[in-house]
Amino acid sequence: MAKCKTVIVFCVCILVTGTAFAGSKAMKARADILDSTGKSIGTATLTQQKGGVEVKLKVSGLTPGKHGFHIHETGSCTPPDFKSAGPHFNPFQKHHGLENPQGKHAGDLPNLEAKQDGTAEATFVAVDATLKKGPGSLLKKGGTAIVIHADPDDNKSDPAGNAGARVACGVIVKAKAD
Repeated sequence: MAKCKTVIVFCVCILVTGTAFAGSKAMKARADILDSTGKSIGTATLTQQKGGVEVKLKVSGLTPGKHGFHIHETGSCTPPDFKSAGPHFNPFQKHHGLENPQGKHAGDLPNLEAKQDGTAEATFVAVDATLKKGPGSLLKKGGTAIVIHADPDDNKSDPAGNAGARVACGVIVKAKAD
């Protein structure tokens, strides 16, 4: 009987541990960032979190200084101007800008700062976005894209914060399972 209890406890421990590991895999997505010539200049990794989607970006080839950085409505990045990405991702019909008292687009993110050598690394959370199904899904039909602009976003002007030309873009796609 003691041997049987030990086996049952062992099986329950395996089951609980396996369930914990299975439940801990966060949904992920990624984007390969292209410059205006279509050359890859970096990547973004997106991870579902309780409070939104974490966006980790690592790029090179930018001009030094601040750049507007947003998630755009359409999963298309046609160089050289990337206008195919459409406007900012805004499923909840809010106004533009992190400083806007009437809310912000789900795709509005803080400015990205490129170093003197043109590289930039940043981690931000897109609070109103998700990788799950629903109105804020970045993996919706037609997709979404990450866009880097030439100038800084003023964080308040509609519709795009006076961030200037689109200089880099990456289509957001679901990442393959580990």
